[in-house]
Amino acid sequence: MAAIEMDKTDRKILAILQADGRLTNQEVAEQVSLSPSPCLRRVKRLEQAGVIRQYVALLDPDKIGLGLLAYVNVRLEKHSDAPMPGGARSGKTSPRANFAASVANWPEVVACYAMTGEMDYLLRVHVEDMEHFSHFMMETLLRHPAVLDVKSSFALQRIKDTTALPLV
Repeated sequence: MAAIEMDKTDRKILAILQADGRLTNQEVAEQVSLSPSPCLRRVKRLEQAGVIRQYVALLDPDKIGLGLLAYVNVRLEKHSDAPMPGGARSGKTSPRANFAASVANWPEVVACYAMTGEMDYLLRVHVEDMEHFSHFMMETLLRHPAVLDVKSSFALQRIKDTTALPLV
């Protein structure tokens, strides 16, 4: 999907909403020197175009008991998107599609990306502690039939953690 055309005011609106999505339309309008109606029209256009994907509350993982952050590289057994044995008539999906569907149901995984290079996927995993991580690995991830290899790294310190995208 192509990027929509945005002017300086649109970008300023987006920067303001990335910093605080709870601001009222009146507050955003004042910050961009617009009256409320044209500001709201711009925000609605950005929402309808999918530029503004959603509004959420960002939680502090430590404060809700999810103190361990791991990044897990996953390599699958098969690199093909061909259906698993039994073919399309059997209703079985490819290993990649099967893995992606499984990941969507694992609450510990808060982000999953298909990657280039040696590994197929990168998972961002938030868990309570090493025991929880071990249980997730042994009982969930490593039991998935398509998983061949995993490599885990743990975050020691948060240097930068933002959801704000750079607005060029």
